[in-house]
Formats: sequence, structure tokens, C-alpha cells
Amino acid sequence: MKASDEAEFRDFATVRMAGWRRTAYLLCRDWDLAEDVVATMLGRLYRQWPRRSAIVNLDAYVSTMLVRALLDERRRPWRRERPADFDADYEHPVSAAADAGTVDRLTLDAYLAQLGPRRRAVLVLRFYCDLSVEDTAEALGISIGTVKSQTARGLETLRAMASVQHPAGRRES
Repeated sequence: MKASDEAEFRDFATVRMAGWRRTAYLLCRDWDLAEDVVATMLGRLYRQWPRRSAIVNLDAYVSTMLVRALLDERRRPWRRERPADFDADYEHPVSAAADAGTVDRLTLDAYLAQLGPRRRAVLVLRFYCDLSVEDTAEALGISIGTVKSQTARGLETLRAMASVQHPAGRRES
């Protein structure tokens, strides 16, 4: 790769790295796995970088690469193993100093964790990554109708969780 292409790749990746890590985390709910997935995706993107001019929407393309890297990683045999002392119910306490935005993000993270992997992936790609229905369907390898139904059901589930947490639309302080 030419030095100018490499510099452009580095700039592109540097600006978006935090967002990719967060997206990967939202998809898999594991920071270590998110790091692995982003690293895998970066290697693949680096190899494809000279052909970037042929890609219509580079950010959507990268989101697709991220999802596919996660799916590939999940297929690996050692990823299916869980330690015997794994406590899925462990939650990190929220400090009293946390601002309302942080608490809202932690609440949303907890709600997303309760969704199935496909619904969570659809909602993350649609609303966090701001992908279209078509791009989300392509990234996940599912039909447009499935994206629409999973979005509707996922949002319905999130609303139900929020109404249980904050009845009658009132927020607790």
C-alpha cells in the first residue's frame, strides 16, 4: 500500500475507532471480544483499503465487516465455552456521582443485554450505527422484512422494560 493510502487509512480508523469498539460491545456485550472483533475487522479493512473508491457507503461497509467478524468469531469453538463460575447476573454498580446521561446509557445497556442477539444486532445497527433497513439486512444476511419485524419487536420490548422501570412515563430521581 502506498504511504498516502496508509496515512488515509490510519486517519479514517483513528477517527472511528471508539465508535467501532462501542458498536462491537453493544453487539456482543463483552469488551474483550469487542476488541478482538474490531482488530479482526481492521485487518480485513486494511487489505480492502486500496479498493475503497468502489465502495458506495464506506461506513455501512465497515459496519457489515464488523458484524461478519463478530459472527466469524462466535463460530470459533472456544467462544462457545463459558467458565463454570460465570455470573451472568453480575451488574456493575452505578456511582452516586454518575450523571443522568450515564445512568440512561447504563439502563439502555442493561435493557439491550436482555434482548436476543438478533434483535440487539438489528437495533444497534439501525439506531446506533444509523444504517438503513436495507444496509442492516445486508450486514446481518437477513431479509428486509425480518429487519422490520425485529426492529418493531425489539422496540416494543424496550418500551415494555422502560414502562416497568418507570411506570406511567415518570422517571425516578
